[in-house]
Amino acid sequence: MSGRTRAHACPERTCVGCRQRSAKTGLLRVVAIEDECAPDPRGTLPGRGAYVHPSPVCLDLAVRRRAFTRALRAPGALDTKALRRYVEQTTVAEQATP
Repeated sequence: MSGRTRAHACPERTCVGCRQRSAKTGLLRVVAIEDECAPDPRGTLPGRGAYVHPSPVCLDLAVRRRAFTRALRAPGALDTKALRRYVEQTTVAEQATP
C-alpha cells in the first residue's frame, strides 16, 4: 500500500492567544492595517496574518502577551478595539442562535 488516504488534509494554524493548534476554519485571521488590528473573516485581505480563536479569552491572552505586534511584525503597538468589537459581536450572535 502507498499509505495515501482519500481524506483531504485540513490546514492547521496556531492561535496566538492560547498557542493551541486548530483547524484554520475555526480560527479568525487578523491583519494589520496601518496601526490597527483588523479582523479578516474571509481571509482575503493582503498582508501578513495572525490567527486567534474568536473568543474574548484568547483575544485577551494575545493582547496581554503582545502577540499581534510580534506575529504581524508591526513596528509599534497595535490598536485592538475593532477586533475586540468584532469578537464580542460574533460571540453574542453565536449565543443567541440555538
